[in-house]
Amino acid sequence: MTDQGRIIELADRLWRAEVDRIPIDPITATVNGLTVEDAYAIQSYNIRRRTGSGRVLRGRKVGLTSRPMQELLGVDEPDFGVLLDDMFVEDGDEIDLASMVQPRVEAEMAFVMGRDLAGPGVTTSNALDAIAGVLPAIEVVDSRIADWKIQLVDTVADNASSGKIVVGGRLTPVTELDLRLTGMSLSRNGMLIDTGAGAAALGNPARCVAWLANKLGAFSTALLKDDIVLPGALHRMVPVRPGDVFRAEFAHLGAVTARFSNGQGP
Repeated sequence: MTDQGRIIELADRLWRAEVDRIPIDPITATVNGLTVEDAYAIQSYNIRRRTGSGRVLRGRKVGLTSRPMQELLGVDEPDFGVLLDDMFVEDGDEIDLASMVQPRVEAEMAFVMGRDLAGPGVTTSNALDAIAGVLPAIEVVDSRIADWKIQLVDTVADNASSGKIVVGGRLTPVTELDLRLTGMSLSRNGMLIDTGAGAAALGNPARCVAWLANKLGAFSTALLKDDIVLPGALHRMVPVRPGDVFRAEFAHLGAVTARFSNGQGP
């Protein structure tokens, strides 16, 4: 594993890129031999910096849950990031575009954990039993890496390219749904631009929760009651333009809206 001094240096680069809203070159292009373990160490360092300044951990997100994205980055499993309280936006509230670097939109389900869930050995059925309900959500992913030219290590170190999360206000019990077949349509400024279904996320979004619980177990931590978990996108990422309004409508779950200001980002 890379020495601690280099971990801190790379964490500082990503921290400064977020604060200044100026993207940086991929860290994999400037430092050779970085591992996924190094990347999670960089991610954790910056998360500790944020929680140390008063931010509160609200949950986790799972990324790279679709086969095309895994093939694009040459990986065979997902990754994860951390959701903090200042990432959450109320349904329909305006998001200041100038506060982000290069945002893109993904419609997802958002799970609310009904009890703690700890790996190893967690199965999809265990995950379903632990999930209290499902909310419609739009994740606004963002990258501090210039032009989204990311490899796995880059995105993991950058907190799995996290940005903002907009969740709807209607919680649906998971027992009332077949998550695999739950459909979604996404519109931009009133025009339909994409569709998807739960099966796009590892075949079943609950399987993503099981994977996450097992992965966190390797880090001696767990999912906790009331945590929000984003299991992965149901469609391709969509770039954001000034003034855009996105609406994701889910079968049985309701709808959620992400609204962006006219302010220009970097």
